[in-house]
Amino acid sequence: MNFNIDQQSLDELNLLGKFRQGSVYHLFNQVKTRGGEKLLDEMFRQPLIHETVINQRTAIFHFFQCLGLKFPFSVQQVGLMREYLDTGAGKGLIATFAGTLAMKLLSLTVRDERYKTNIQGLQATIEVLKSCHNFISTIGVTSDSAFAARIQEIKDLLYTPRLEKLRNTDIYKALSVQTLVHYDLLLKTHHHEDMENMLSFIHEVDVYIAVSSVAATRGFVYAKALTGACNMLSVKELRHPAIENAVGNSLTMNEASNMLFLTGANMAGKSTLMKSLGISLYLAHIGFPVAAASMDFSVREGLYTSINVADNIHLGYSHFYAEVVRVKQAAEAASQGKRLLLMFDELFKGTNVKDAYDGTLSVTEAFAEYRDCLFVVSTHIIEVGEALRGHDNILFRYLPTVMEGGRPRYTYRLEEGITEDRQGMMIIRNEGILEMIHS
Repeated sequence: MNFNIDQQSLDELNLLGKFRQGSVYHLFNQVKTRGGEKLLDEMFRQPLIHETVINQRTAIFHFFQCLGLKFPFSVQQVGLMREYLDTGAGKGLIATFAGTLAMKLLSLTVRDERYKTNIQGLQATIEVLKSCHNFISTIGVTSDSAFAARIQEIKDLLYTPRLEKLRNTDIYKALSVQTLVHYDLLLKTHHHEDMENMLSFIHEVDVYIAVSSVAATRGFVYAKALTGACNMLSVKELRHPAIENAVGNSLTMNEASNMLFLTGANMAGKSTLMKSLGISLYLAHIGFPVAAASMDFSVREGLYTSINVADNIHLGYSHFYAEVVRVKQAAEAASQGKRLLLMFDELFKGTNVKDAYDGTLSVTEAFAEYRDCLFVVSTHIIEVGEALRGHDNILFRYLPTVMEGGRPRYTYRLEEGITEDRQGMMIIRNEGILEMIHS
């Protein structure tokens, strides 16, 4: 079973994108190695759906954060090791000997660099083995530590007699062709899987150090995952991870209060709050730290957002029809009986006020009946909130606007109730639009 999230939700929350400035992935992409970056990408694209597995991963991140380490390997040496292991892997004795002898002869006659490169790759590999041994020897690990089993696995590998002997070899003395062939066969054939395991370990360490360092620097915490049957989401001082000095908000939702009805003026922070919630839930499902003071959540089976719905010229959709299609997709997802988080920002803003009111009220009431799901619905049409007052499972919260000398100031702090703010015309007047038109 997979965690369900579609491309629109990924884009609206700006979760992925190696080169996408401001993306959540870009925030955590502090890894040093190519293999670490590949692993980071895999983690980001494969949210976990079992609370035990999630909590195990967060425990590892926390373990590394407590150590406060910097990446203990030479990036250049790890890269050379990767190239060395990929060159001529799996060959037998005769083929390895013939290939090595040919490379040496060519290096003497036509200045072919492959023989030298092979020796440098071997030297780098042995240096990486030594660095790995030093790293494992210097960190204190008890048997119940989160990463203990993995560390013991690599420790056992390093103390394999032939690898231990190799690790203590003087790698800078002159090597005969026979010796080089022996090492090539040892590392590229007999212990090829072990070397791949070693590199995987290094890439894991790379990711764990990078992500935990981001958490330490930015004051992020690790969420606690609960079984899906709890149907609960509780977060304190939630904020957007990419916004410096963001205002935090606290929120608790469960089966008895599974819908948040959110109101507030434009620029009051509704969309940012919704994105913060969606991003944190997604990060929590990959075991990554979240921008909050604390967070407990029951595992969801998917995340669905409708925040920046646009018209679709290619399909001939108007803005309103695109909104209708999006709501239909959400209804189909919710009706399948899965535990989801669904968020809708300004339902049906592409049509007239009367239809928007009727549509928002009807859809919100219908969605509220799916008690296994959690919903967030925001709107400017505050009259909808008044019509929903009789539903005991709907939380009413708003983001206020404070007027100071005729100018709005936004607190970005959630308050209980439904807003009565109507500053639209005041902002229009403040910007002098009417005077410009009449001039």
